[in-house]
Amino acid sequence: MSDSTQQLIQQAHLARRENRLPDARRDFTEADACSRSSGNRGELIPALKGLGQIERDLGNQEEARRLYEEAVSLSRKEGDGIQLAHTIRHLGDVHQHEGHMELAECCYQEALALYRSESQTSPLDLANAVRPLALLKERTNDIGAAITLWTEARDLYAATAVQAGFSECSRHLSKWNR
Repeated sequence: MSDSTQQLIQQAHLARRENRLPDARRDFTEADACSRSSGNRGELIPALKGLGQIERDLGNQEEARRLYEEAVSLSRKEGDGIQLAHTIRHLGDVHQHEGHMELAECCYQEALALYRSESQTSPLDLANAVRPLALLKERTNDIGAAITLWTEARDLYAATAVQAGFSECSRHLSKWNR
């Protein structure tokens, strides 16, 4: 990644963490433009994903979906399974937010298959992919699958010492363990 594009993406992430969404959008947009002009997909993918997240933060789901779809398409060409899984998972989140549960589930299942096939997948990445599928299963009243997925996510969050994730999973599981 070129220094200028990398710096723009880092600045954009910092601006988002500081809730300066217009600044983050500006920097991701500039990184997108620089990446397109250089033809570097490796730079364009994180710029698109960052823009997608900003659009989600701003409530622009349709634009977020378009950006994530482009990032997924480019990620498929790059051949990085973990990057593709991460990007597909976020596209699934957009679909779920829009109420397109079948599309979301397809994304989550593909992301999980990719994560599970990659030996470098971190337990946290896997937990973060299992969690939204558990939410979807719960929302669609597939309680057996939801319990299995919430249990897996809880165990993964416990293994990575992510207390917030562990607590969320435990709260969901407590609905059925009374």
